[in-house]
Amino acid sequence: MTTATAAAPPAPPAAGRTAPARRARDIDGFRGLAALSTVAFHVWQQYTAYDAAGAHPPVDNAALDALLSLEVIDLFFVLSAFLLTHSYARAALDGGTTRPARAFLFRRAVRILPLYVLAVLVVWATRNPTLPGDWRDLLEHLTFTHVFDQDRIFYTLGPTWSLSLEVLFYAVLAGLGPLAVRACRRLRRRGSRVALLLAGCLALYAAPLAWITVAHYGLGIPHTDWVAYFGPQARFGGFAAGMALAVVLAALGDRARLPRRAALPLTVLTLAGLFTLSLRSDPESFPFTYYHPIAAALWALLLLSTLHIRRRTAWNRFLTARWLTPVGLVSYSLFIWHEPVMLLLHTAGLLPPGPAGFPWALPLVFLAALPVAAASYWLIEYPAGLLGRLKDGRGRPRDFYPGVAAR
Repeated sequence: MTTATAAAPPAPPAAGRTAPARRARDIDGFRGLAALSTVAFHVWQQYTAYDAAGAHPPVDNAALDALLSLEVIDLFFVLSAFLLTHSYARAALDGGTTRPARAFLFRRAVRILPLYVLAVLVVWATRNPTLPGDWRDLLEHLTFTHVFDQDRIFYTLGPTWSLSLEVLFYAVLAGLGPLAVRACRRLRRRGSRVALLLAGCLALYAAPLAWITVAHYGLGIPHTDWVAYFGPQARFGGFAAGMALAVVLAALGDRARLPRRAALPLTVLTLAGLFTLSLRSDPESFPFTYYHPIAAALWALLLLSTLHIRRRTAWNRFLTARWLTPVGLVSYSLFIWHEPVMLLLHTAGLLPPGPAGFPWALPLVFLAALPVAAASYWLIEYPAGLLGRLKDGRGRPRDFYPGVAAR
């Protein structure tokens, strides 16, 4: 789940709204779509039956099933890496400074920890009413290590296995970002700096491809080995794709923006590729095995065709629809709370039973989870976000009363 709030790269201004504001609204639209898709996916999973013959989704329509079962976690990874890497890419290519690691990590911690820790404690306590309970599950969730536990990876807050990878990416970026900036300053030619950064992104993208190949074809590890295929060694390709996108857009600046006649067809082709990839296939097939690296590349291409354009398209107008951008604003809270809300409704017997109940369960979960997410945003996320202002861009405590110190 992307929790990055860094500004997107600048675009040519247009009447009625500044370019950064338009970019931010596009990205909020992506967040909103991804959050809604995540909710639909987990309701779809809840109603999918499993037996010796395999999975039986509740929708007997291949196209609709592909839309509902579309996994957007790679979009979260790509978007997060793009937003957080862009400032490093600009500093590496064109000079300038970046935030110290302590300031970067402080802002990341303020952004995700208050809501996450509260949600983990609340959900864990309700499911472990007597102490000591499953103390290992609690410890692993609070330390973001549950992604490495085959048995507990989906406990307490199932979707938050991805936050373990987000936190690990923050640490990697805080270490590698300044190193990349210093390495690029030794190169005189801008083209050489671009090549160096893209080579690093490519290596980070290739590593999961190599691991998946070895794990599946060499070692015969089944797809149900969650640690093998959900850990950073298999999923960091999404972050690599987002980092590469940040480098490309930082290198291009305002040059080579896509015209409408190129941007919209590219958007349609990319969406079609994601849809085709989501169609159910043999678990031993190439598209299934390499689903996430392929999806990450397609999401990065979709972001390129959305953000690096001369004029806005119908796709941009859809992303900035008034009903969608507010969902993007509360997307992190929706990501955190939708599964507990769904399971609470299920336990209370409020979700219709059997596959026939799926069409009714989907809007019920949406209607219950969205108000919870909105309340969570304004009561927890937004106040916690104000803590990020306690330090300036260099990581030093901010002086809110400079006149007092001068007297």
